[in-house]
Amino acid sequence: MPATARWPRRVVTSAAFTLTLLTTAIPADAHPYGYPQTVTIATDAARPDLVRLRWKPGGVDELTLLGVHLGLLPQDRVLLDGAVDTRDTDATVLAASPLFATYLLKQMTVSSDGHACAGVVGKTSDSGVDVDYTCPGPLGVARIEIRMLSDLDPAYRTVATGPKGKRQVYGPDEYSHDWLLGDAPPTTAAATASAADHGPTTAWKVARSVGPLLLVAAVGSLLRRQVRRRRATRVRPSS
Repeated sequence: MPATARWPRRVVTSAAFTLTLLTTAIPADAHPYGYPQTVTIATDAARPDLVRLRWKPGGVDELTLLGVHLGLLPQDRVLLDGAVDTRDTDATVLAASPLFATYLLKQMTVSSDGHACAGVVGKTSDSGVDVDYTCPGPLGVARIEIRMLSDLDPAYRTVATGPKGKRQVYGPDEYSHDWLLGDAPPTTAAATASAADHGPTTAWKVARSVGPLLLVAAVGSLLRRQVRRRRATRVRPSS
C-alpha cells in the first residue's frame, strides 16, 4: 500500500495523541504556535502567605527570542527567514541578568485581598525558574496574572497548573485568574474561583485553546518526517 494511503490514519492518531500532551512537558521548536509555555503554581505548608510560580518555556528558542528582546543577545541570532539561532548558553545568560528578573516580576504578578504580593526570583534549573511571592497575610484567593512573552507576540499562551491539578490557560482572552489556594475565610471571589476550578469548563478551555497548537505541531512533525522518508527512498540505490 502506498505511504500516502496511511497518512489519514496517522494524522487522526496524532490528533488523539496530542490531547495527552496537556499533561506532559515536551520540547518544541515552533513558537508561538508550538507547545505552550507552562507555569506551575504551588503553596508552602510552612508559609501560608507564600505562593511559588515556576515558569518553563515551551522550547529553547523562546529563551533566545526573549534574550534578544531584552538586549542580552545580539539581534542577528534571529535570522531573516525567522529561524532562531539557539545556543546552549542562552539560558545561563538570561539567568545571570537582572533584566530577566525584572521581566519575570513584571509579566507575572500575584495579589491577595487587593494587595500586591512581593516577588523574589529564585533559582533557575532545567525544570524552569522559580519566583516566590510573599503576600500580606495567609492565602485564600490569590489573583495571578501571567503575560509571559505576550509582548513578543500576543499569540503566546501559558498553561498554568495549580494545586490538585487545577488548570488555566492564560492568553489574549484572559491574562488574570483567581485561584483558591488556602484556607482563609470564604468570600464571594473564593466561591467563584472554587466553582470555576472544579468545573469541566476549565478543562475544556485548556483543550480548546492549546489543543489546536499541539495538533499543528504534531502534524507538522509528521509531514516533515514523511518528506525525509521520501527523499531517502529516492536516493536509495536499486538492487
